[in-house]
Amino acid sequence: MNPKFLPLLIGGALLASCQQNSTKTEANTSLSADSTATTKAAADTMGVPADSIPTVGSPKLLFKLPEKYNTPDGLALAPNGNVLLSIPNLANNSYPAAILEIVGDSAKPYITNLPVEPTTKKAAPMDLAFGPDGNLYYAENQYENSKKFVSRLMRVRMQNGKPGPIETAVDSFALANAVVWKGNKLYVTDSQWDMADNDKGSAVLVFTLDELKRAKGPIHLKPKTKDPHVLTMFTTKVNETGVDNGADGLDYDSQGNFYTGSFGDGTFYKMTMKPDGTLAKQEALPLKGDKITCIDGLVIDRASDKAYITGARQNAIFVVNLKDNTVTTLAQNPDTDGAGGKLDQPAEVLLKGKRLYISDYDNPVKHFVNTKSDAPHTESYIDLK
Repeated sequence: MNPKFLPLLIGGALLASCQQNSTKTEANTSLSADSTATTKAAADTMGVPADSIPTVGSPKLLFKLPEKYNTPDGLALAPNGNVLLSIPNLANNSYPAAILEIVGDSAKPYITNLPVEPTTKKAAPMDLAFGPDGNLYYAENQYENSKKFVSRLMRVRMQNGKPGPIETAVDSFALANAVVWKGNKLYVTDSQWDMADNDKGSAVLVFTLDELKRAKGPIHLKPKTKDPHVLTMFTTKVNETGVDNGADGLDYDSQGNFYTGSFGDGTFYKMTMKPDGTLAKQEALPLKGDKITCIDGLVIDRASDKAYITGARQNAIFVVNLKDNTVTTLAQNPDTDGAGGKLDQPAEVLLKGKRLYISDYDNPVKHFVNTKSDAPHTESYIDLK
């Protein structure tokens, strides 16, 4: 699942689911960290002294990544039990994007020849998930490169358990982001599905497996319209960050109801679903307890109906109990460079058994606790009780 944001490029407009107890401070030799220069981001603090941000919990380092893998993001559980990690490289896209495979507590290349979008000449994989057809699907965020609705949903044709040809399944998203399969339906967030009368709009879109199979070539969306694939839409309230990205992470609870959160304003939405998979009701949930100001990725433990949410702006991981809408902080750090596994603008999470994998995206916008993109580039984890 996974992917399911999203920060600014330098000088750009906007941005961003083998358990082991041991950790390594380096990835395997094929991914050894280098010492390339730190990338500065146009960011500042939240208007409070850095030392006033609390330290909560103790996330641990899973591995470091070299500069050529500078923005770890989407996470997905593969059929073989390993975890896939997308690397859109939006903090420094002089390096090509890639998808890595996490094996135990290290990572290795999985797909390094991702096809670029024809007009931008870039690939930018975000969230990703395996479908019931056995193929891997990933959302591609081209919004940093073009505002002309050229983001895509990509499909990797799996062959004997290995990635094969990669093709465009759906095109004409603005900022394709999270990807979640439920049964034979695929749900995708578009964090910038702007309408002619709602330039702060975002959406959840839904596709059937049968439709994706039958299509002769990519399915073409109709931007700035209520395309028939749109399940529901949202409007972001822009605050001092200036971020208008909306619906970001996406997952569903034990009852089949979906949840998403707004990156720009931290609103947490519930989508109550009818038995036929259509929308019965959309509502902004009145959360109680710790305040969430920005929601990036999320994953729901359907055994407990707890949602684990990345608070990218606050450099934190929050837990929302969906039974009573209470919020607690699982982990939080002041501004860090990610050393030792400390949070460094967490963007995505994946729950595998009792281990929560955390991608430290590290590519901030203004008024984030994280103030710059810098080495080390890291993947963290928390072993839950």
